Amino acid sequence: MHELGITRNVVAIASEAAQGRRVLKVTLEVGRLSGVMTEAIRFCFDTVAEGTALDGAELEIREIDAQARCLACGTVYAMPTLFTACACGSRECERLAGEELKIKTIELEEAA
Repeated sequence: MHELGITRNVVAIASEAAQGRRVLKVTLEVGRLSGVMTEAIRFCFDTVAEGTALDGAELEIREIDAQARCLACGTVYAMPTLFTACACGSRECERLAGEELKIKTIELEEAA
């Protein structure tokens, strides 16, 4: 389960960014074609965050729909799977969204 490692990295990055302040909320963007199981990250988050600056922080995960541009006709279309063809029948495409995994925001407690 590589989601445990991903969650550990998210907590480490957010803790470092917090510079000693408490983290209130972390927002992740996860593409639907990234291969990451968002429910596994949710499951691991509280345990991994325990005893860190993220202890008790809210985790928001935004799932990003996949989109591609057809290299044959130029149409931008939804890509629910890696094998989704364009309406013109071509499978040659440039993926535009849906593979990302990034920390979008980190909300911190106000400095004293």
